[in-house]
Amino acid sequence: MIERLADPGDGVLGWFEAVVLGLVEGVTEFLPVSSTGHLIVAQRLLGLGEGQANNVFAIGIQMGAITAVLVLYWRRLLAAAGTCLRPRAGEANLLWQIAIAAFPAALLGLLADDWIDAHLFSSSVVATTMIVGGGLLLWLERWQRSRRDGTEGRELAQAGYGTAFVIGLFQCLALVPGTSRSAATIAGALLLGLSRTAAAEFSFLVGLPILYGASLYKLAKHREALAGDALQPFLIGSGVAFVSAWLVVQPFVAYLRRHSFAPFAWYRLGAGALLAIAIAAGWMS
Repeated sequence: MIERLADPGDGVLGWFEAVVLGLVEGVTEFLPVSSTGHLIVAQRLLGLGEGQANNVFAIGIQMGAITAVLVLYWRRLLAAAGTCLRPRAGEANLLWQIAIAAFPAALLGLLADDWIDAHLFSSSVVATTMIVGGGLLLWLERWQRSRRDGTEGRELAQAGYGTAFVIGLFQCLALVPGTSRSAATIAGALLLGLSRTAAAEFSFLVGLPILYGASLYKLAKHREALAGDALQPFLIGSGVAFVSAWLVVQPFVAYLRRHSFAPFAWYRLGAGALLAIAIAAGWMS
Protein backbone atom coordinates (compact mmCIF):
# COMPACT_ATOMS: atom_id res chain seq x y z
CA MET A 1 0.00 0.00 0.00
CA ILE A 2 1.33 3.44 -0.95
CA GLU A 3 1.45 6.01 1.80
CA ARG A 4 0.13 9.46 1.02
CA LEU A 5 2.47 12.41 1.06
CA ALA A 6 1.32 15.11 3.43
CA ASP A 7 3.26 18.36 3.72
CA PRO A 8 1.95 21.49 5.39
CA GLY A 9 0.14 23.52 2.77
CA ASP A 10 0.63 20.90 0.09
CA GLY A 11 -2.44 18.71 0.53
CA VAL A 12 -1.99 14.97 0.17
CA LEU A 13 -0.58 13.07 -2.78
CA GLY A 14 -1.25 9.34 -3.05
CA TRP A 15 -1.49 6.76 -5.82
CA PHE A 16 -4.80 8.09 -7.20
CA GLU A 17 -3.52 11.65 -7.48
CA ALA A 18 -0.28 10.35 -8.98
CA VAL A 19 -2.13 8.42 -11.69
CA VAL A 20 -4.36 11.38 -12.55
CA LEU A 21 -1.44 13.82 -12.73
CA GLY A 22 0.67 11.36 -14.72
CA LEU A 23 -2.15 10.94 -17.23
CA VAL A 24 -2.60 14.71 -17.52
CA GLU A 25 1.14 15.20 -18.06
CA GLY A 26 1.52 12.45 -20.64
CA VAL A 27 -1.51 13.44 -22.72
CA THR A 28 -0.84 17.19 -22.73
CA GLU A 29 2.99 17.43 -22.83
CA PHE A 30 3.28 17.27 -26.62
CA LEU A 31 -0.04 18.86 -27.56
CA PRO A 32 -0.13 22.68 -27.92
CA VAL A 33 -2.31 23.10 -24.84
CA SER A 34 0.28 23.39 -21.99
CA SER A 35 1.00 20.42 -19.77
CA THR A 36 2.20 22.61 -16.88
CA GLY A 37 -0.97 24.67 -17.02
CA HIS A 38 -3.12 21.55 -16.96
CA LEU A 39 -1.10 20.09 -14.09
CA ILE A 40 -1.52 23.27 -12.02
CA VAL A 41 -5.29 23.20 -12.55
CA ALA A 42 -5.49 19.44 -11.92
CA GLN A 43 -3.57 19.86 -8.66
CA ARG A 44 -6.02 22.51 -7.47
CA LEU A 45 -9.02 20.35 -8.45
CA LEU A 46 -7.51 17.43 -6.50
CA GLY A 47 -7.14 19.66 -3.46
CA LEU A 48 -3.37 19.90 -3.70
CA GLY A 49 -1.92 23.26 -2.75
CA GLU A 50 0.88 25.42 -4.10
CA GLY A 51 3.60 23.91 -1.90
CA GLN A 52 7.09 23.13 -3.14
CA ALA A 53 6.57 19.36 -3.05
CA ASN A 54 3.71 19.55 -5.56
CA ASN A 55 5.63 21.88 -7.87
CA VAL A 56 8.59 19.48 -7.80
CA PHE A 57 6.29 16.54 -8.54
CA ALA A 58 4.73 18.37 -11.52
CA ILE A 59 8.13 19.17 -13.01
CA GLY A 60 9.72 15.81 -12.16
CA ILE A 61 7.16 13.57 -13.86
CA GLN A 62 7.98 15.27 -17.17
CA MET A 63 10.87 12.78 -17.33
CA GLY A 64 8.33 10.03 -17.88
CA ALA A 65 6.70 11.83 -20.80
CA ILE A 66 9.95 12.82 -22.53
CA THR A 67 11.30 9.26 -22.19
CA ALA A 68 8.51 8.23 -24.56
CA VAL A 69 10.10 10.46 -27.23
CA LEU A 70 13.49 8.88 -26.56
CA VAL A 71 11.96 5.43 -27.10
CA LEU A 72 10.07 6.44 -30.26
CA TYR A 73 12.93 8.33 -31.93
CA TRP A 74 16.02 6.47 -30.70
CA ARG A 75 17.00 5.25 -34.18
CA ARG A 76 16.94 8.77 -35.58
CA LEU A 77 18.92 10.10 -32.64
CA LEU A 78 21.45 7.27 -32.92
CA ALA A 79 21.92 7.98 -36.63
CA ALA A 80 22.50 11.67 -35.83
CA ALA A 81 25.05 10.71 -33.18
CA GLY A 82 26.98 8.74 -35.81
CA THR A 83 27.41 11.86 -37.97
CA CYS A 84 27.68 14.40 -35.15
CA LEU A 85 31.38 15.06 -35.76
CA ARG A 86 31.18 14.50 -39.54
CA PRO A 87 27.87 16.01 -40.70
CA ARG A 88 26.66 15.31 -44.22
CA ALA A 89 27.19 18.10 -46.73
CA GLY A 90 24.20 20.39 -47.00
CA GLU A 91 22.42 18.90 -43.97
CA ALA A 92 22.32 20.14 -40.40
CA ASN A 93 23.05 17.52 -37.74
CA LEU A 94 20.00 16.82 -35.58
CA LEU A 95 21.89 16.61 -32.28
CA TRP A 96 23.55 19.97 -32.86
CA GLN A 97 20.17 21.46 -33.80
CA ILE A 98 18.67 20.14 -30.57
CA ALA A 99 21.55 21.45 -28.45
CA ILE A 100 21.46 24.90 -30.04
CA ALA A 101 17.67 25.21 -29.74
CA ALA A 102 17.73 24.05 -26.10
CA PHE A 103 20.39 26.53 -24.97
CA PRO A 104 18.30 29.76 -24.62
CA ALA A 105 15.54 28.20 -22.51
CA ALA A 106 18.03 26.22 -20.42
CA LEU A 107 19.99 29.37 -19.58
CA LEU A 108 16.94 31.51 -18.87
CA GLY A 109 15.35 28.73 -16.84
CA LEU A 110 18.41 28.43 -14.61
CA LEU A 111 18.54 32.18 -14.05
CA ALA A 112 14.82 32.65 -13.40
CA ASP A 113 13.84 29.33 -11.77
CA ASP A 114 13.09 30.65 -8.28
CA TRP A 115 11.25 33.73 -9.60
CA ILE A 116 9.09 31.60 -11.90
CA ASP A 117 8.17 29.25 -9.04
CA ALA A 118 7.28 32.17 -6.77
CA HIS A 119 5.29 34.31 -9.21
CA LEU A 120 4.01 32.32 -12.19
CA PHE A 121 2.75 28.96 -10.85
CA SER A 122 -0.83 30.13 -10.41
CA SER A 123 -4.22 29.47 -11.95
CA SER A 124 -4.67 33.11 -12.99
CA VAL A 125 -1.45 33.07 -15.02
CA VAL A 126 -2.55 29.83 -16.69
CA ALA A 127 -5.97 31.30 -17.59
CA THR A 128 -4.33 34.33 -19.19
CA THR A 129 -1.73 32.43 -21.19
CA MET A 130 -4.25 29.80 -22.34
CA ILE A 131 -6.47 32.52 -23.84
CA VAL A 132 -3.62 34.50 -25.37
CA GLY A 133 -2.03 31.34 -26.77
CA GLY A 134 -5.32 30.22 -28.30
CA GLY A 135 -5.72 33.54 -30.06
CA LEU A 136 -2.17 33.39 -31.39
CA LEU A 137 -2.68 29.84 -32.72
CA LEU A 138 -5.76 31.00 -34.64
CA TRP A 139 -3.76 33.90 -36.06
CA LEU A 140 -1.00 31.47 -37.09
CA GLU A 141 -3.48 29.32 -38.99
CA ARG A 142 -4.84 32.37 -40.82
CA TRP A 143 -1.31 33.58 -41.61
CA GLN A 144 -0.37 30.18 -43.00
CA ARG A 145 -3.45 30.04 -45.21
CA SER A 146 -2.67 33.49 -46.61
CA ARG A 147 0.85 32.38 -47.55
CA ARG A 148 0.03 28.90 -48.83
CA ASP A 149 1.66 28.35 -52.22
CA GLY A 150 1.39 24.58 -52.60
CA THR A 151 4.68 23.78 -50.84
CA GLU A 152 4.86 21.86 -47.59
CA GLY A 153 7.74 23.74 -46.01
CA ARG A 154 11.29 22.64 -45.30
CA GLU A 155 12.24 19.42 -43.57
CA LEU A 156 14.39 19.60 -40.48
CA ALA A 157 17.63 18.57 -42.17
CA GLN A 158 17.26 21.55 -44.53
CA ALA A 159 16.98 24.05 -41.68
CA GLY A 160 20.24 25.64 -40.56
CA TYR A 161 21.57 26.12 -37.06
CA GLY A 162 20.41 29.72 -37.04
CA THR A 163 16.84 28.51 -37.52
CA ALA A 164 17.27 26.09 -34.62
CA PHE A 165 18.49 28.92 -32.38
CA VAL A 166 15.49 31.13 -33.20
CA ILE A 167 13.14 28.22 -32.46
CA GLY A 168 14.95 27.98 -29.13
CA LEU A 169 14.12 31.63 -28.45
CA PHE A 170 10.45 30.86 -29.06
CA GLN A 171 10.76 27.98 -26.59
CA CYS A 172 11.69 30.49 -23.87
CA LEU A 173 8.06 31.65 -23.91
CA ALA A 174 7.09 28.27 -22.46
CA LEU A 175 8.77 29.12 -19.17
CA VAL A 176 5.51 30.92 -18.40
CA PRO A 177 3.00 28.24 -17.27
CA GLY A 178 0.09 27.87 -19.65
CA THR A 179 2.02 28.96 -22.72
CA SER A 180 2.88 25.40 -23.87
CA ARG A 181 6.39 24.45 -24.91
CA SER A 182 4.97 22.46 -27.79
CA ALA A 183 2.87 25.39 -29.05
CA ALA A 184 5.76 27.85 -28.76
CA THR A 185 8.29 25.70 -30.59
CA ILE A 186 5.87 24.50 -33.28
CA ALA A 187 4.67 28.04 -33.93
CA GLY A 188 8.24 29.31 -34.17
CA ALA A 189 9.21 26.52 -36.56
CA LEU A 190 6.21 27.14 -38.80
CA LEU A 191 6.90 30.87 -38.92
CA LEU A 192 10.46 30.03 -39.99
CA GLY A 193 9.23 27.87 -42.88
CA LEU A 194 9.38 24.29 -41.59
CA SER A 195 6.73 21.77 -42.54
CA ARG A 196 4.08 20.85 -39.98
CA THR A 197 5.56 17.39 -39.45
CA ALA A 198 9.11 18.73 -39.06
CA ALA A 199 7.90 21.45 -36.67
CA ALA A 200 6.05 18.96 -34.46
CA GLU A 201 8.84 16.39 -34.38
CA PHE A 202 11.48 19.00 -33.60
CA SER A 203 9.35 20.32 -30.74
CA PHE A 204 9.34 16.78 -29.31
CA LEU A 205 13.07 16.25 -29.77
CA VAL A 206 14.22 19.62 -28.44
CA GLY A 207 12.31 18.74 -25.29
CA LEU A 208 14.82 15.97 -24.51
CA PRO A 209 17.54 18.19 -22.97
CA ILE A 210 15.05 20.76 -21.69
CA LEU A 211 12.69 18.41 -19.85
CA TYR A 212 15.37 16.02 -18.61
CA GLY A 213 17.48 18.96 -17.51
CA ALA A 214 14.64 20.82 -15.80
CA SER A 215 13.40 17.67 -14.06
CA LEU A 216 16.81 16.56 -12.83
CA TYR A 217 17.71 20.10 -11.73
CA LYS A 218 14.46 20.48 -9.79
CA LEU A 219 14.78 17.03 -8.20
CA ALA A 220 18.40 17.66 -7.19
CA LYS A 221 17.59 21.11 -5.82
CA HIS A 222 14.60 19.94 -3.79
CA ARG A 223 15.33 16.24 -3.35
CA GLU A 224 13.83 16.28 0.14
CA ALA A 225 10.40 17.02 -1.40
CA LEU A 226 10.25 13.52 -2.90
CA ALA A 227 12.01 11.59 -0.16
CA GLY A 228 10.58 8.63 1.72
CA ASP A 229 6.92 7.85 1.07
CA ALA A 230 6.72 10.52 -1.65
CA LEU A 231 8.97 8.49 -3.98
CA GLN A 232 6.38 5.82 -4.81
CA PRO A 233 3.68 8.26 -6.06
CA PHE A 234 6.37 10.01 -8.09
CA LEU A 235 7.39 6.77 -9.80
CA ILE A 236 3.75 5.90 -10.49
CA GLY A 237 3.09 9.33 -11.96
CA SER A 238 6.20 9.13 -14.14
CA GLY A 239 5.25 5.68 -15.40
CA VAL A 240 1.72 6.76 -16.30
CA ALA A 241 3.13 9.87 -18.03
CA PHE A 242 5.44 7.66 -20.12
CA VAL A 243 2.70 5.31 -21.31
CA SER A 244 0.18 8.04 -22.09
CA ALA A 245 2.75 10.18 -23.93
CA TRP A 246 3.90 7.14 -25.93
CA LEU A 247 0.29 6.65 -27.06
CA VAL A 248 -0.19 10.33 -28.01
CA VAL A 249 2.95 11.38 -29.92
CA GLN A 250 2.63 9.48 -33.21
CA PRO A 251 -1.15 10.01 -33.64
CA PHE A 252 -0.56 13.74 -33.09
CA VAL A 253 2.07 13.86 -35.85
CA ALA A 254 -0.28 11.95 -38.18
CA TYR A 255 -3.09 14.39 -37.34
CA LEU A 256 -0.98 17.44 -38.22
CA ARG A 257 -0.23 16.10 -41.70
CA ARG A 258 -3.86 16.70 -42.69
CA HIS A 259 -5.39 19.02 -40.12
CA SER A 260 -4.89 22.45 -38.58
CA PHE A 261 -4.26 23.67 -35.03
CA ALA A 262 -7.70 25.27 -34.89
CA PRO A 263 -9.27 22.65 -32.53
CA PHE A 264 -6.42 23.14 -30.05
CA ALA A 265 -6.75 26.92 -30.34
CA TRP A 266 -10.49 26.84 -29.61
CA TYR A 267 -9.89 24.41 -26.76
CA ARG A 268 -7.37 26.81 -25.23
CA LEU A 269 -9.79 29.74 -25.55
CA GLY A 270 -12.63 27.79 -23.99
CA ALA A 271 -10.57 26.25 -21.18
CA GLY A 272 -8.92 29.57 -20.39
CA ALA A 273 -12.27 31.36 -20.26
CA LEU A 274 -13.79 28.70 -17.98
CA LEU A 275 -10.77 28.86 -15.69
CA ALA A 276 -10.99 32.66 -15.53
CA ILE A 277 -14.68 32.41 -14.61
CA ALA A 278 -13.90 29.83 -11.92
CA ILE A 279 -11.24 32.10 -10.43
CA ALA A 280 -13.49 35.18 -10.54
CA ALA A 281 -16.31 33.23 -8.88
CA GLY A 282 -13.99 32.02 -6.14
CA TRP A 283 -14.33 28.37 -7.10
CA MET A 284 -10.57 28.07 -7.64
CA SER A 285 -7.68 29.95 -6.11
